[in-house]
Amino acid sequence: MLLPVRIIEAAVTITLADGTERTEPWRLITNLLDHTRHPASELVHLYHERRQAETTYASIKHTILGGRVLRSQSTGGIEQEIWALLTTYQALIRAAADATYTQPGLDMDRISFTVLARTAADTITTATAVIPSGPANLLGCIGHAVLNNLLPPRMRRRTKPRTRKSRTSKYQVRTGPHRTHSYTLHTMITIFEQGLAARAPSTHATGRRQRANARTTARHHPDGTWRG
Repeated sequence: MLLPVRIIEAAVTITLADGTERTEPWRLITNLLDHTRHPASELVHLYHERRQAETTYASIKHTILGGRVLRSQSTGGIEQEIWALLTTYQALIRAAADATYTQPGLDMDRISFTVLARTAADTITTATAVIPSGPANLLGCIGHAVLNNLLPPRMRRRTKPRTRKSRTSKYQVRTGPHRTHSYTLHTMITIFEQGLAARAPSTHATGRRQRANARTTARHHPDGTWRG
């Protein structure tokens, strides 16, 4: 079964604080076909946040579970624990979302999940504010706690080369031509709405094809027979 997709192409120009500039082609394939509901510019700016899904696993494993493992010794018991964890996580995220709604423009990234989980646990343990004394609102004691302990704004306008050294490795970090320090940057995105721009073949791809052709040629005898 063939499903229609939408291809968004853009040219991303990055200018570092020291004046260094580079432009790279960028393509995104998505099944969000309605360009009025999902403008290309929004999808391009949103794409870099895809990795934040990993924070969900970290919140469940390290904050809610505290590094502990599932205790059940049966498949049914493990499924029950997982559903309980997911339900708890969704309830906490809903409380965080309700808190951000009271402050327009507040980014959810500034909500501390640790404060959120600890306040919720203390509220249940001490039965604090279970029955509100006045009219109920979206904040509650949990919302007030997270808004009073907001994280600093996350700085995304920076770039850092991926040079990570294993603690057990005896070799030094191989940075090559890459920079060794973070740089603040300015990003300019040019989106091609009318059609895909012609793209020159990558030098890496060209090199791979040439090496593959050379290996294929080397495996043929002059008489045309193939050898492994």
